[in-house]
Amino acid sequence: MTTSDTAFDPVRIGIVSISDRASAGVYEDKGLPALREWLERALKNPVTFEPRLIPDEADRISAALVELVDQVGCALVLTTGGTGPARRDVTPEATLAVADKELPGFGEQMRQIGLKFVPTAILSRQVAVVRGSALIVNLPGQPKSIQETLEGLKDAGGQSLVPGIFAAVPYCIDLVGGPYLETNDAVCKAFRPKSAVRPPRQA
Repeated sequence: MTTSDTAFDPVRIGIVSISDRASAGVYEDKGLPALREWLERALKNPVTFEPRLIPDEADRISAALVELVDQVGCALVLTTGGTGPARRDVTPEATLAVADKELPGFGEQMRQIGLKFVPTAILSRQVAVVRGSALIVNLPGQPKSIQETLEGLKDAGGQSLVPGIFAAVPYCIDLVGGPYLETNDAVCKAFRPKSAVRPPRQA
C-alpha cells in the first residue's frame, strides 16, 4: 500500500518496542518489524509508521506515548514488550498513567488467545486505553504472539476459532474520532455495526 492511494484515509500509527537489551543494542529488536509487517498486510489504508525503541523505564514509555499521540498525531499506538510480572515490566503502568479511559476487554481477549497455547498467559498484563482521539494497545513481546493476538486463531480451512483483537480496533477508532481504518478480510476482518460501515470507495 502506497501513500498515493487516495481511496482510503491515511493513518499515522506509532509502533513502540520496549526492551532494555534491544534498546541498548545487545540484540536485534524483532518487535518493530513484526508490528510493521502485520499492519502492512492487514490494512488497506496508506500508513505512516512512527517507530520507537525504548528501555523498560516507565517515564520514558509514558513520554513516548504522549509524544506519539499529542505531538505526532498517531491514531493508533501499538506497544510490544514489558507486560509481564517481572520487576522491570512496567509498560501497563506507564500506559495507564497517560490514559483518558481504559478498555479492559482488549486485555481479557489477549489473555484468552494466549491461554490456547500456554497456561502462563495469565501472567500477561496487557492493557488498552484511549488518549484523546487515539487508541493505545499493549501487545506481547514475541512476533508469533503479536500475530496471534492481532489476527486471532483460525482452523485449517481459515475459519475463525478465536477472534483477534484487531477486529475491534477500527470501530474503536471511529468512536474516538480517528480515521476510518479498512482491513484486508483475508488477514483480519474488521467488525462494525451496519450503521457504521461506509460504502466501498473507488481509487
